[in-house]
Amino acid sequence: MRVEREPARLGGGRRAVAIGTFDGVHLGHRQVLAAAVAAGLSPTVITFDPHPRIAFGYDVELLTTLERRLERVAETGIDEALVVDFDLEFSQLEPEAFVDAYLRPLGTEVVVAGADFRFGHGRRGDLALLGRLGFDVRTAPLVEGVSSSRIRDLLRAGEIERAAGLLGRAPEVEGLVVAGDARGGTLGFPTANLRVDPELLVPAHGIYAGAADGHRAAISIGTNPHYGGEERRVEAFLLDFSGDLYGQRLVLQLWQRLRDEAVFANEEELVAQIARDVEAARAARPPLEAVWPQKRAETSE
Repeated sequence: MRVEREPARLGGGRRAVAIGTFDGVHLGHRQVLAAAVAAGLSPTVITFDPHPRIAFGYDVELLTTLERRLERVAETGIDEALVVDFDLEFSQLEPEAFVDAYLRPLGTEVVVAGADFRFGHGRRGDLALLGRLGFDVRTAPLVEGVSSSRIRDLLRAGEIERAAGLLGRAPEVEGLVVAGDARGGTLGFPTANLRVDPELLVPAHGIYAGAADGHRAAISIGTNPHYGGEERRVEAFLLDFSGDLYGQRLVLQLWQRLRDEAVFANEEELVAQIARDVEAARAARPPLEAVWPQKRAETSE
């Protein structure tokens, strides 16, 4: 999928444009994206970075980084994406100015969005206005009970399978592999330690079965209470893997929450429990249509 940040770099054409933030690219978002693809024109997305609520100073725990969001959008058949810098100046644009600056230069003929879509200063623009301005407006039906906010609540509670049902795929945690304390290696289970963007939501502390980079994984999210840790860490032991992941971006799929973190009487008990967690990860099944083995999607920006 081609990604640009200026309308002129995409140029004109005959486009069906889906507009939205699309955090998480959940089932509701997929309805919007599918409608753009089905329109028969060049399917294009306009999305925003940062998240509008973050731009206004609100705390938002994002479900996906921009990079991962674009990868998930690309999987739906969208050909091109325009990432709009959402800042206070942009938020002051009147709806008609947004249309003239972003939709018309793309050659937009069809606009697709959710029924509750609003845009422009004071959220004064809506789909009805776009219709009056001459666009073929197509409303994607809302998927009852599906929202990014609801998914965040479920992940904070560790409800992985229920969150997967709203996402239409396994939830994910993404980060850069960095050096840890190497304790896992001394126990016989070397882990990849992730540095996660502070704006990303990290699910409830606990031990999870999942996958990463084409390998099943036993994943720990928490503070390592057995060793008196206080800082939250995200660590993954990739089954049947050997190699160096340091400095690489890694996306963890979470398939199932196995248990809470725990303090053990000694390291022998800890190692025995980790071994059981690894076997549970080996036997776990991915929720819904989670991609297995996981494959990397590519975008260009």
